[in-house]
Amino acid sequence: MDDGPVDDGPTGSGSVGRGASGNGPAGTSPRGSTVVVTGGTRGVGAGIARAFAEAGARVLTCARRPPERPVPGVEFTPLDLRDPPAVRAFFAGLPRLDVLVNNAGGTPYRRLADADAERHAKVVELNLITPLTASLAAYDHLRRNRGSIVMVGSVSGGRPSPGSAAYGAAKAGLAHLAASMAVEWAPEVRVNTLVVGMVHTDLSHLHYGGPDGVAAVARTVPLGRLALPADVGAAAVFLASDAAAYISGASLHVHGGGERPAFLDAATADKES
Repeated sequence: MDDGPVDDGPTGSGSVGRGASGNGPAGTSPRGSTVVVTGGTRGVGAGIARAFAEAGARVLTCARRPPERPVPGVEFTPLDLRDPPAVRAFFAGLPRLDVLVNNAGGTPYRRLADADAERHAKVVELNLITPLTASLAAYDHLRRNRGSIVMVGSVSGGRPSPGSAAYGAAKAGLAHLAASMAVEWAPEVRVNTLVVGMVHTDLSHLHYGGPDGVAAVARTVPLGRLALPADVGAAAVFLASDAAAYISGASLHVHGGGERPAFLDAATADKES
């Protein structure tokens, strides 16, 4: 898994989010911009929130539960992202918004036949419908400020995902939603997707086992390690910045080179030579 179990999870012009203006790159500092990171209280979300805060943005996170370890410089608002009226009220109450990072999501390990359709539908709701709900609620702010949306997708959306099929299907839908949104909302709002691979977080042991399991999984990644939340955060800051002013409707893979094809390890040609 990439992003782990379900994450209950004074402003000026700045330069993050303004790339849709067509004026070309004018720098990458997000200082003075307002950024909302949904579910940004732990793991990947906390890494994204920290990256924007360290770059000088005003960062707001929202989730059902507060963070166990608050990120310095990041404000928290309790919010159930599956409650559309509450989501609309939250965004309507913001004085300004330049960047929305739709990070909230995740899934437990659950094989399809081990649960009914209603339970799988909750996974789809969290990972696909809530980003749509938040994006629609944020649209007027972002259009007015020529802002940017970053969807946090997953490699699970592009390959079979046994044990998390509903999650993979939702993430595939999220990438398609982002691409369509990028066309409909251009040129005022840029929309892109981070396709995230395996990330080393405090919850990695739930998916890969103890340190030995994490190390074994890391060896399957071409770059030789799992991503850190900071790696995903840096990519999110880039996509939201003027350095990415002409990038919209794109999917940026943050997966260390992907996965080595299994047939290469099973083939006997080199072993017999």
